[in-house]
Amino acid sequence: SSHEHKLNFKKSKEACLSYIQDAMLQKQWRRAAEFLTFYVEALEKDYSREAIGPSEMIWRIGTEILCHHSRSSMKEFNCFMEQMKTLGVKRYLKVCLEHVFHLLCNGQIDEAYQNLSLAESWRFGEQTAIQDKEMKLIQAYRGLLDYYSWSKQKNILLEHGPDGFADLSVEQEMHSCFRKAAVNLKEIIKVPGVWDLFVKCYVDLLEFYGDHNEACQVLNEYAYNSKFPANPNAHVYLYQFLKRQGESKKSLISALKILHDIVPSHELMIDFNTMLQKSKKRKKRRLGLEVIFAVLDYAGWKENVKAWSCLARQVKQIVISEKHLDWIKQEWNSRKDWWPAFHFSRYLAKKNWQENKSLSYEKALVAGILLGKDCKYFKYVSHQGCKAQVKRFRVLKKFVNRHNPVYLRISG
Repeated sequence: SSHEHKLNFKKSKEACLSYIQDAMLQKQWRRAAEFLTFYVEALEKDYSREAIGPSEMIWRIGTEILCHHSRSSMKEFNCFMEQMKTLGVKRYLKVCLEHVFHLLCNGQIDEAYQNLSLAESWRFGEQTAIQDKEMKLIQAYRGLLDYYSWSKQKNILLEHGPDGFADLSVEQEMHSCFRKAAVNLKEIIKVPGVWDLFVKCYVDLLEFYGDHNEACQVLNEYAYNSKFPANPNAHVYLYQFLKRQGESKKSLISALKILHDIVPSHELMIDFNTMLQKSKKRKKRRLGLEVIFAVLDYAGWKENVKAWSCLARQVKQIVISEKHLDWIKQEWNSRKDWWPAFHFSRYLAKKNWQENKSLSYEKALVAGILLGKDCKYFKYVSHQGCKAQVKRFRVLKKFVNRHNPVYLRISG
């Protein structure tokens, strides 16, 4: 019967897709290609309507196979993509974008630019308005390639100087690329989203031509506009720009404070801690201690000498002055149950001593203050240091022994 035929056809089609998936998962690209051929042939008899149409299946599966197949070539990939563009109007711009990415990954920049230009001129009734986001991406990536051309021309000028007729033509080409790039990059970063690369390129263009106010406005909008998703990089770019412009410490601290709230383990937290420690304001120095403790909560910082040096320096200053011991106590209370095993075990003492004596020194100082003179880490490192007759380890041992009452006050 007709119903039974349709049911059997549907089962065979689903089985074929299952075989394709299995082959792809096992990286059997030839086998996957053979099953895809059968699938395409079968679809010629299929008149059903599905949420994800057959053409999208073919596009996504075919692209993956061609990207990995040992006998695949750029010519075949380009031919396949051109066919996919004609299969579905609704996916036309998405296919164009994927084609462009593949061309760029294979170093075919001119071909990618040409494809973007053709896609930008594409019009198809109401579909043009529906695919507005994809069109903006097309324009943005074209702006990115214009920036790439501008950067090449700029480097030629910087290398050879601005003199001569040849350089004049290069300069004119550079300015032309700047205008085209700036228009498209400016448009895409108005749309809420994560546009890191586009923002960096646009700011680079503005800075080169001395438009620092516009660059600052763009970066502030990208970092602080609530319509944009929370993005640590936005605050990194703003901080780096402010630093290049020689802005005040207050502005730099403000930018890094938000970065600290989002990513307390970020590498810039060392810079943040250093600035806060140098501040004359007690509130900022307190924040500096909080920042460096938070950094060392993460495994990636466990063996970072600079981080331990920052903590050791601030802890030592507080202990000597005997002011603000409550700051250390507050930070230590939430960590005393797990930091000893995480940072200050005897195993780590041996390992750190063998691999990096500077690291073991800084950690031993912190361990001695936080856990007292009987701490396993401190005892092992100070013993090895004294045994090796290294003066600073003898001084370290005396310092911790002298200030052992501080440990009692911190431990409560």
